[in-house]
Amino acid sequence: MPLDQSLLDRLTEIVGPTGIIHDLGAMAPYLHEERGLYTKGKAALVVRPATTAELAQVVATCAAAKIPVVPQGGNTGLCGGATVHEDGSEIIVSLGRMNKVRAIDPVNFTITVEAGCILADVQRIAAEKNCLFPLSLGAEGSCQIGGNLATNAGGINVLRYGNARDLVLGLEVVLPDGRIWNGLRALGKDNTGYALRQMFVGAEGTLGIIAAAVLKLFPRPVETATAFCAVSNLDDATKLLNRARALSGDAVTAFELIPRIGLEMCMRHVAGVSDPLQAPSPWYVLIEFSTSRPDASVRASFEALLETAFGEEILTDAVIAESLEQRNNLWRIRESLPEAQKHEGGSIKHDVAVPVSLVPSFIAQGMDLIAKHFPGARPVPFGHLGDGNIHFNISQPPGADKATYLAQWTEMNRIVHDLVVAMNGSISAEHGIGRLKVEEMKHYKDPVELDLMRRLKHAIDPQNLMNPGKVVD
Repeated sequence: MPLDQSLLDRLTEIVGPTGIIHDLGAMAPYLHEERGLYTKGKAALVVRPATTAELAQVVATCAAAKIPVVPQGGNTGLCGGATVHEDGSEIIVSLGRMNKVRAIDPVNFTITVEAGCILADVQRIAAEKNCLFPLSLGAEGSCQIGGNLATNAGGINVLRYGNARDLVLGLEVVLPDGRIWNGLRALGKDNTGYALRQMFVGAEGTLGIIAAAVLKLFPRPVETATAFCAVSNLDDATKLLNRARALSGDAVTAFELIPRIGLEMCMRHVAGVSDPLQAPSPWYVLIEFSTSRPDASVRASFEALLETAFGEEILTDAVIAESLEQRNNLWRIRESLPEAQKHEGGSIKHDVAVPVSLVPSFIAQGMDLIAKHFPGARPVPFGHLGDGNIHFNISQPPGADKATYLAQWTEMNRIVHDLVVAMNGSISAEHGIGRLKVEEMKHYKDPVELDLMRRLKHAIDPQNLMNPGKVVD
């Protein structure tokens, strides 16, 4: 949809010619969506502000012209939360140029960053000050902090450090009318009314655009121990988690579930992946302990855990990484699972969470239901067993037609999500709602809760111009 020339001139005046993209070819990367579920989106324009002031002026100008705005960070989301619709009426506001680290305070253990900072860069800069920023996920080399916070990203360290919202002390946000809320406080305690920052974390840009954040840092670990363990059943995996937390003094950083079928997919399709153990097992757990105490002897705690687990016949085999290279090889298995699945054809994905104690029952019942209703489909449940977040992905039968298989997405969702909700779980643990799960949330969400969300959206964004069609309809 062509923009009024005066509006285009005004936006160009705000961000400069290098901050405007209107060529269709140059816009293509901003229209790409990671899973390929939304392929026909069209944008009227891509605007790339370099400062919060520019961002605020862009949003105010669009609000006055009643132009919808779609905030976009690294564009690595998996639910269509940063995608434009097909009518070409929306403007993409890309935060990539807002990438400054404004301050780092090792005494206060905080870092203040702009929304466009790449997650891996924040980790690196924190490490240079002998600190740890613990948010870690597969896309960390390209995803941006603003998007991480907007989706309340999870990742591999949630068990120890919490989700993205647990790592935020303060925010700077541009509201739908262009006003700036400056809540960049680096305080551990601030009990002066509503915790407004939490309203924007996880809102996926539907209430405002996160421009900057004060994030928590932690002492950098000085010792890490990693093991790849085989268990014969999922009940033993949860027993192992309990023993690990107790024997380590709750120093478990990661506790990741990997099924045998997932390991085999990785060995087939990912260079450098091999079976770390001598005999196959139906299930594996990748465990990591870490500590910032130089005298804590994590290795001794790890060996005590394995000795106890072997003695109780919880483990059938295990290997401890003896070097950084071996650790990286073990983690490559877990991190390669989504990529390996792509080589196996269509995959219908579910990012769900249930109480940890119910994970074995959920996976067993889920696999039985899939076998009953979709013969030949291959469940590949993996992920963050330590916090109950399982990626219940289901690969197509070998040799099946991909498009025909993916056409069953809605039907399969209903079966899996019904089971999750019956266990008081969540249909989105860490990926968000975006466009993909709006109807699912309407189906499952408590009506009172959904009404409160809609009222909040209408109060803050009455024109529905801020990332419309996402999260709440």
